[in-house]
Amino acid sequence: MISDVYFPRVNGVSTSIRTFRRDLETLGCSSSLVAPEYPGAWADDGTVVRVPSRYLVFDPEDRLMSVRHAEHASRESGQPFDVVHIHTPFAAHYAGLRIAQAAGVPAIESYHTYFEEYFHLYCPWLPRSWLKSAARTVSRRQCNAVDGVIAPTEILADVLRSYGIRSPIDVIPTGLNLHEFTGGDGARFRARFGIDPARPIMLHVGRVAFEKNISFIVRVAERVRRNIPSVLLVIAGEGPALGALRREVRERGLDDNVLFVGYLDRRDELLDCYRAANVFTFASRTETQGLVVLEALALGVPVVSTAVLGTGEVLAGARGALIVDEDLESFAAAVTRVLAEPALQRRLAEDAQAHVRDHWSSDRMATRMIGLYHRLIAQRAPELDLA
Repeated sequence: MISDVYFPRVNGVSTSIRTFRRDLETLGCSSSLVAPEYPGAWADDGTVVRVPSRYLVFDPEDRLMSVRHAEHASRESGQPFDVVHIHTPFAAHYAGLRIAQAAGVPAIESYHTYFEEYFHLYCPWLPRSWLKSAARTVSRRQCNAVDGVIAPTEILADVLRSYGIRSPIDVIPTGLNLHEFTGGDGARFRARFGIDPARPIMLHVGRVAFEKNISFIVRVAERVRRNIPSVLLVIAGEGPALGALRREVRERGLDDNVLFVGYLDRRDELLDCYRAANVFTFASRTETQGLVVLEALALGVPVVSTAVLGTGEVLAGARGALIVDEDLESFAAAVTRVLAEPALQRRLAEDAQAHVRDHWSSDRMATRMIGLYHRLIAQRAPELDLA
């Protein structure tokens, strides 16, 4: 596997890679991961190969690794491999293609990010139509250069096909390791941040980025406060929109109703945070899947969310969630209802956990991934024999 991002960089791609690697190992498929170095200490096991990388002025959370160094790292690992699995479309894509071609093995690429709806948020001075067209063109060229593409949801697979992508597209979402989502102590989280045990908490978890539409959630909290003055919106995460979001909170007079807690350790602190919440709120317009929504459901947190792109597919049939449009009054009314009705909270919490348990276990997804690997290897085998 090769990726332009991995822990300590916290995002859905990092989580997906780690989840699949752990379950694949359990099922007998070992893997090495080539990923960039980050400043500071970070403990890896021997299966992660770090590549020198450089600072990005426009996105200081991320790093740009060298294609040449990535190729060299793969050769130096000394481990034979049967498939190259690419997870990101930057240096990792081009290095991964070269590594696969040199080894004569299939290359597969996971399409984690809906880029055509991202670029205009970071390059607002360029025409949105031009940026969309550029994203589609690059995606089409890259995906047609590999032996197979993985989309986390069927709706994204349809989007990719509309780009003119001819490579086979398989839909394999990232599941949840249910054993990792059984703990958490909400009282401990509240005590740590001095939150009254009875105070109602709205929660948003995720990268604090413009495409996550967290500003809308802040405005929802402002409206919920009209009926529930003590409501507290907890925002867990960091990112490029953090400064703008803090200013908006201050300008709206919400300093006493919004708490920024930054990134939390996924092994315990984040679980505590989820458990402390009365309702999880989400309104991203660009999710290819929406892992944090599944995490909230797995921990029995009722969800109020829009259903756009991948989020809609993930929440289809989820009785632990209330689906609403991106309308301030409707969204705020749904949140207020959950916070004001303890019986509804309990019912949604029970239904949420059952939904994840029945449909989203990570070992089920890893089994599907191994099946795809075997199919690609079998397809390549005749070519190797002819050669």
